[in-house]
Amino acid sequence: MTAAHALPVALLLPGQGSQHRRMAAGLYGHEPVFTEAMDEFFAAAGAEGGPMRDDWLAELPVTDMDHVTRSQPLLFAVDHALGRLVLSRGVRPAALLGHSIGELAGAALAGVFDPRDAAGLVLDRIRRLAAAPPGGMLAVAASTREVAPYLSGDVVVGAVNAPRQTVLAGPDAPLDAIGRALREAGFVCRRVPSLSAFHSPVLEPACRGAAERFAAVRRGRPAVPVHSAYTAAPLTESDIDDPRFWARQPVAPVLFWPALEGLLATGDHLLVEVGPGQGLSQLARRHPAVRRGSSAVVSLLPARPGPPEADRAAWEAALERIAAAGHPVGGGSDGRARPQWSAATG
Repeated sequence: MTAAHALPVALLLPGQGSQHRRMAAGLYGHEPVFTEAMDEFFAAAGAEGGPMRDDWLAELPVTDMDHVTRSQPLLFAVDHALGRLVLSRGVRPAALLGHSIGELAGAALAGVFDPRDAAGLVLDRIRRLAAAPPGGMLAVAASTREVAPYLSGDVVVGAVNAPRQTVLAGPDAPLDAIGRALREAGFVCRRVPSLSAFHSPVLEPACRGAAERFAAVRRGRPAVPVHSAYTAAPLTESDIDDPRFWARQPVAPVLFWPALEGLLATGDHLLVEVGPGQGLSQLARRHPAVRRGSSAVVSLLPARPGPPEADRAAWEAALERIAAAGHPVGGGSDGRARPQWSAATG
């Protein structure tokens, strides 16, 4: 990365599995734009906003952070608030790519949904999914072809994160049995932090009726291309206008790697992960364009949970890397978390 040849910026927004206790909380009360964006979300959540905020900031949350009523809304809020923070510093993204709930955050960031409307849609989603049968997700260091013979029942491929990283999803008992069989066959597996079987048929009944909720909300055209991890292509007018497309996202498989390949096929990018952890950064570093050095990756936050100072240090280091890559970044914000896309798109 050099200032003489600045790569266009693409923001990567993580989803389920990236959440952790006090994720990005070190920026709360320290970065005004981030703080205001988070407070706007909690206000939009009404009576649920206070307990959600308390659990987010707590050392020992009352509700497990892996539960759908915490992981999903807080991932959305943190992704969106970090995106707003990046924009407030003058960074002008050329594309957005979200994983799972990160796609909804990206769509809100790009102007497809009003942030307050998006908050309502997230809350509607978690109320529905909280009533779904329990389940989980399993990351396997294998291709979809390799795991196919082991699949049975309601256990399916829930995400394609890399050529040899596949996430399975389904009810706990059959998922555990398949995990044992895969390990016995020599595959490396690990549970994804989730108490729900995201991106599997288990959630289909819970999502019924969600399309009507999306249909009632205004949807605009994105101010910047949003590459969908459900179609592995930029969102089209047809995608945006179809309430069923959005309503089925908790059930549909996430095609992150094909979507990343589609994004980088348009040209090399500086891939900036705006969300907790560095999961998408680690995946992106496997891409040939990054491995050969023509594209690059920057993470805004630490790879693992830590003290507030770690969040702030990671954020400042990320700004330095973005600036060194040829994207001037402004100083501190004026404290207003205004929509930024009208200025960002010139």
